[in-house]
Amino acid sequence: MVQNEKNAPTRRPAGAAGIEVFLEAARKAPAPQSGGRGRLIFALDATMSRQPTWDLAQGLQAQMFEAAANLGGLDVQLVYYRGFNECRASPFVSGGRGLAALMAKIDVRGGVTQLVRVLRHAADEARRDRVGALIFVGDAFEEKAAAAYAAAGELALAGVKAFMFQEGDDPVPARVFGEIARLTGGAYCAFDSGAAARLAALLRAAAAYAAGGRLALEAQAERNEAARLLLRQMR
Repeated sequence: MVQNEKNAPTRRPAGAAGIEVFLEAARKAPAPQSGGRGRLIFALDATMSRQPTWDLAQGLQAQMFEAAANLGGLDVQLVYYRGFNECRASPFVSGGRGLAALMAKIDVRGGVTQLVRVLRHAADEARRDRVGALIFVGDAFEEKAAAAYAAAGELALAGVKAFMFQEGDDPVPARVFGEIARLTGGAYCAFDSGAAARLAALLRAAAAYAAGGRLALEAQAERNEAARLLLRQMR
């Protein structure tokens, strides 16, 4: 189970001061607004190899809100994993500064991938209330592929498309991330760690879909190659 401030255990493991700071920031983050706002789950691998992309994503996340601002707005939940059994989810926040405050309180640590937990969590959230999309950014996959595909099937049944963005060209995550995207009707794309502009464009396009659906993504595609790339894969 992905932990959040409601279901996290009272006792914390040693060295969890950073998590307490994260949860305190989450409690102070802007509450989502009611109405026609989209909901997006933004999930990141926060194991040690992710430091450069974590910093990059932190700098780019405000552009997701900007892309969605004219489409009714966007509420975003941050999900991350690190270590060997730590997978956390924030509340949904309604502004770029709220998400930035959450991300600024988290540091990367060594560990293993926990993508299956992320997928199951996203499906659970969607069963409670509609989720427009899941964005995942990572570079590795160390779990059983069959478990990931089963979790992706649950996500598809819950009506959530996964946008799987891979840093690098490792063939193992490329195969698994691509299949997760296919099973959910979403899209997969790889990017280089130095390609900030490409990741920014991909995040904007996925956020537009989460906020305004396929029509919003099609509108983005008129001027955004990343949006066209995602559209070509989606069903």
